Amino acid sequence: MKLLFSRRHHIGSWLIRFVTWSEYSHVDLILDNTQLIGAIAGDGVVLNKVNERLAISSKAVVMHVPVSDIAASEAFAIGQLGKQYDWLGVIGIGLKRNWQEDDKWSCAELVASILAAGGQRPFDSKFYHRITPQQLLMLNFEKIRVK
Repeated sequence: MKLLFSRRHHIGSWLIRFVTWSEYSHVDLILDNTQLIGAIAGDGVVLNKVNERLAISSKAVVMHVPVSDIAASEAFAIGQLGKQYDWLGVIGIGLKRNWQEDDKWSCAELVASILAAGGQRPFDSKFYHRITPQQLLMLNFEKIRVK
């Protein structure tokens, strides 16, 4: 599986990077070379185009993460389309509270759950509500800078 980490010249992106000590503010799952799934503030879990995400990004890197069941990961991801963004969960990270909603997602908790659905569980599932893009980026897998 491939993950796309990105950041923008935007106050929200800067704030997320500042609060989470991260180089990147967002992470998506790349479904194929043209589409990705991610949780977007204001939009929820949506399907986007890779080239559109890269066009609005000031910096981006792709990370290859091995999973034992790619089909299960992708099926789980597709099943999350249309769910809302988890604003309370994101605020809870900054306040060190678990306010995660079961039917809502932040970008990093969605990606951590997608990886787990495919058999890659680098984190204890009870902490998925606290996962940030930086923590995913720190996993020891191949990374290729694309922007």
